[in-house]
Amino acid sequence: MGIFGALTTSVAGLRANSYALENISGNIANSQTTGFKRIDTSFLDLIPDTGTNAQLAGSVVANSRSTNTIAGSVQSASVSTYMAINGDGFFAVQKPGSVSDNLPIFDGVNRYTRRGDFTLDQNGYLVNGAGYYLEGVKIDPTTGNPAGSTPEVLRFQNDFLPSQATTKIDYRANLASYPLTNKHQTSVPGSELLRPADFISNPRTLGTAATPFANTAVTGNARNNFETIAQPISATTSLAGASGTNSLTAGFASGDTLVLKTTTGGVTTTNTISFYTGAAPTPVAGTTFVDLATATVGSLLSTIDGLTGNVSPSPASTVSSTGAITLNSGTANDFSLAAGASASAVAAFQALGFSGTVIGMRAGGGTAGTGIVTGSDNQAFLDESISGGARTVYDGNGAPVSLQFRWAKVESSTMGGTDTWNLFYQVNSDATGNTVAWQNVGTDFKFGPNGQMQPVVGQITLAGLTVDGTSLGNVTMAFGTGGLTQFADTNGNVQVNQLQQDGYAAGQLQSVSVSDEGRVVGTYSNGRNIDLAEVSIATFNGANFLKRVDGGAFEVTNESGDALYGKGGSISGSSLESSNTDIADEFTKLIVTQQAYSANTKVITTTNTMVQDLLNVMR
Repeated sequence: MGIFGALTTSVAGLRANSYALENISGNIANSQTTGFKRIDTSFLDLIPDTGTNAQLAGSVVANSRSTNTIAGSVQSASVSTYMAINGDGFFAVQKPGSVSDNLPIFDGVNRYTRRGDFTLDQNGYLVNGAGYYLEGVKIDPTTGNPAGSTPEVLRFQNDFLPSQATTKIDYRANLASYPLTNKHQTSVPGSELLRPADFISNPRTLGTAATPFANTAVTGNARNNFETIAQPISATTSLAGASGTNSLTAGFASGDTLVLKTTTGGVTTTNTISFYTGAAPTPVAGTTFVDLATATVGSLLSTIDGLTGNVSPSPASTVSSTGAITLNSGTANDFSLAAGASASAVAAFQALGFSGTVIGMRAGGGTAGTGIVTGSDNQAFLDESISGGARTVYDGNGAPVSLQFRWAKVESSTMGGTDTWNLFYQVNSDATGNTVAWQNVGTDFKFGPNGQMQPVVGQITLAGLTVDGTSLGNVTMAFGTGGLTQFADTNGNVQVNQLQQDGYAAGQLQSVSVSDEGRVVGTYSNGRNIDLAEVSIATFNGANFLKRVDGGAFEVTNESGDALYGKGGSISGSSLESSNTDIADEFTKLIVTQQAYSANTKVITTTNTMVQDLLNVMR
């Protein structure tokens, strides 16, 4: 090649470095272009065919080297439809070949890009900043899975989402082991329970056998008498206190009263026991007069039993050998007993071993379980149950209705039974008389000492569910294996951990966003978020052999291979991938390229001088 070969090689070097400079320039210019992939330059030596003892360094040619598989940094974005790929994949896109009636006509040629700045246009297409339209696979609304595998241009219009009737309710909750109902009194055993005797129609599960009334005993504190050497009070202890005698330490005075109320069948009768000395008072309806000159603890207990209707075979009210009085309700009435307003009556009541209001509620009672709460019993039910939460449910036409739940504890282990609860839902919020207000779901939920259901009730069916005249059909209510528990809770309420249902009203599409699962999610006016499509991600066996086209897109070549779908990485929603150009690196390459270019020009200058010297020899 000689001197003239050196000249042409230097020209090739200039050309190669000029090519490298052009790529560097383009990389720097696109350092802020979303999803841009820089082009590096590779230099290839060209060696002429010579003998082994006459080999040359040869000439040079510059080729491009793609960096399609090198990701740029991913930055968060405020636009919900922006997305970035974590992996080697590409978004599948198309570009319109023409436009008709303001709608794009696509040429059917798939292209691929990493540019994820997609926004919804006026026609419902997701279009990126370079004008490419996103492709994906629609989601089957029934199964929630992709409806096919071939990507197509996605379009989302403002169609209505059809309503869906509620068919399933998922419910998880903890029921307080001691529910703080309106009727509860911690000093009265069983007052926290639903009491069938308080209802015209027993709300317990349909078929629950009626339980006859049974006696309830209420025992006061042991007390001593007023003797010099105090002894426990007894049936013969006088009610008029006198120091050094077998009498109460604080006796009743003339005019003191005890108020005794008896209740049965929802009717309460008030009786007054009035103490006197001297001449007997004129009889007064509803008042029983007791002569303090002869009255004893035993006679007072007999008077109380007579007023409460406590007769054999129920045990009579008595006083024990330790001085503790036991009042027995009998089976005819519930009762409450309290001292009158005077200080001496209150002190004497305390000397009997009682304070405040003593309540004796009979055990059992009521009809057989009917499984319903009527309008007449509504207030009693609200007083003896606790809220179990509420949820809006929907009928087949999408009409909403509020479904209210309440829990009532019907048996307690502290009363010798098994902790048992009944669940109710409201049927008619305006029920009166014999109209059904609440419906028992028909299952006894029993709990063991460990607070877990025994046996487990995984789910039930609310058959023919109707709320305020809206028919919902059969609805499944699922609790799971451990969804219901009974643990202590100082709030005494139902802690609802989950109350969800699968129905919804019709709604119109308002906006779309992209989730981190790579799905386009539609937000509807009814509050529903529905997966509409899955974004398709394509990969290539030879991604660096794709052909670049305008707008950060690529076309398939023989060397790249066909697009492969399914394993292209994951998608980050509300994110964008930056250019993978490193400006500092490009400036470094710029300096090297400049020096190489200058060196080649120096070779040309030197070669030219040598040629001139050669020509001068010939003169």
